[in-house]
Amino acid sequence: MSNILELLSDDEKYYGEYGQQFLSNSDIGTLLNNPKEFRKPRPESKPLLEGRYFHTAILEPDKIKNFTLVDCASRNTKVYKEALEDSGEQMLMLTKEAEEIDSLTKSMIGNYSFYESIYADGNKYEVPGIQEIKGHMWKGKCDIIMHKEEILIDLKTTSKLDDFRFSAKRYNYDSQCFIYERIFGKPMVFYVIEKGTHRLGKYTPSVDFIRGGEQKLERALEVYGKFFAEDAPENVDNYFISEVL
Repeated sequence: MSNILELLSDDEKYYGEYGQQFLSNSDIGTLLNNPKEFRKPRPESKPLLEGRYFHTAILEPDKIKNFTLVDCASRNTKVYKEALEDSGEQMLMLTKEAEEIDSLTKSMIGNYSFYESIYADGNKYEVPGIQEIKGHMWKGKCDIIMHKEEILIDLKTTSKLDDFRFSAKRYNYDSQCFIYERIFGKPMVFYVIEKGTHRLGKYTPSVDFIRGGEQKLERALEVYGKFFAEDAPENVDNYFISEVL
């Protein structure tokens, strides 16, 4: 077990071929919405890149130097295209985007309560874990395990804080909560900052929220068993959506 967790501490292995032997919360959305894309490489996108930068800036600031920033107006410029080609990456951060996220970071850790929780003595960051859940092995990487209060802290950004209770379900944070609480054996709390206004919010999942995440996981496993299990009865190429209008 310790050897597996050590390997999963490496992002390349966690998100790469080695980590694919385990199911993860990101698989739930794929299985439920488009199983044909299950375990296919995910192309880099601006939200994913910004999310990684945000988490790195707060949790592992010593690694922020690993991001290549391009000081130009847009990704359509010659400067950006040349930098992208030289880097070998799928996408690079624009300097202005990094500055916006740096501003979000400063606002979140500039709040005394948030700072005290995020950087409390004994906290552990980017902690991988695995656990058998409903007959399958699942992986997760927790943002923060807060030793003092024995809770899991997950950092999120949102475009509208007032709608977070709805977007949390839309982005499968409910199933993430269910999985992580099972893996790490501690309750989860979401620390959220709103883009633009920098308003902050702490969200504690309810029993119903977590139960909804469990039901979502169960539905995803039904799809997995139908198309991807060793004895799967159907080929995923035959998948289609059927609804009544």
